[in-house]
Amino acid sequence: MPRKPKKPCTYPGCPRLTDSVYCEEHKKLMVQRYEQQGRDPQHGKRYGQNWQRIRAAYVHSHPLCERCMTQGRYVQVEEVHHIVPLKDGGTNEWSNLISLCRKCHAEIHAEMGTRSHNSTVYEMNGSHHK
Repeated sequence: MPRKPKKPCTYPGCPRLTDSVYCEEHKKLMVQRYEQQGRDPQHGKRYGQNWQRIRAAYVHSHPLCERCMTQGRYVQVEEVHHIVPLKDGGTNEWSNLISLCRKCHAEIHAEMGTRSHNSTVYEMNGSHHK
């Protein structure tokens, strides 16, 4: 399948061409900024090793995006989403989890009005589908 043509990096003043939103240099810079400015300080405490084990087990049992499957598409899971966020009293119980692709995860957060910059992070990772 032919690749899309590269486009200019969207970082102000950068002349490089990229397949993503930012060139490699600026992608790292923007992710670093996100980590410093956009992430909740409690994030590391909520998403430690215990979460990684729970997430791995959930992905093993739910390997496809559950939202895409309802629309007849079969897309590999990339994110595990808390239906009720941990910061709002949600838990890591499987009944509060859903496996999603990055696109669906970004759409859910856009619908919720949270992490409006999530679509940029999703595009920076270069993952998308129609």
